[in-house]
Amino acid sequence: MADRPRVPWYQQWLASGEFNVVLFSFLLHFVWEFLQVPLFADMPTMEHWEAVVFCARAALGDALIALFAFWVVALIRADRRWIVAPGRAAILGFIAVGVVITVALEWHATAILDRWQYSDLMPTVPILGTGLSPLMQWVLLPSLVVWIVGRQILGQEALDRLGSRR
Repeated sequence: MADRPRVPWYQQWLASGEFNVVLFSFLLHFVWEFLQVPLFADMPTMEHWEAVVFCARAALGDALIALFAFWVVALIRADRRWIVAPGRAAILGFIAVGVVITVALEWHATAILDRWQYSDLMPTVPILGTGLSPLMQWVLLPSLVVWIVGRQILGQEALDRLGSRR
């Protein structure tokens, strides 16, 4: 029996769902956070670096929510590779976990902790009081994350196979 070539740790990371979900979620949510700045009170008048840090923290929080949602779907499906061929139910589960957490965190941050407030430009969802932009963020971006991550993992695995033939 021939020994299988050992794949370096960084290539294993590049092919892991967790690493890619965090990476691509952070990047997509970071852009979204900046695009929605006018919809939050006081954000447009913040000092530049203060706003960058604020948006980076929010994007990091979104990346962690996405990681948790990834793990929930992986646990339910008993498959950490679900994101490579997700299916409609897995994608909807991934989105649903993110939406539930986002609605809870937005309510907690605006109603309890007063960490931020919406500007008059932000439409809110009746009854929930959640801003429409954060809600749409978690309806739209997760599907894109799933698509990008699935392609990244399959691409990295193809490169690993090519490299092992040498």
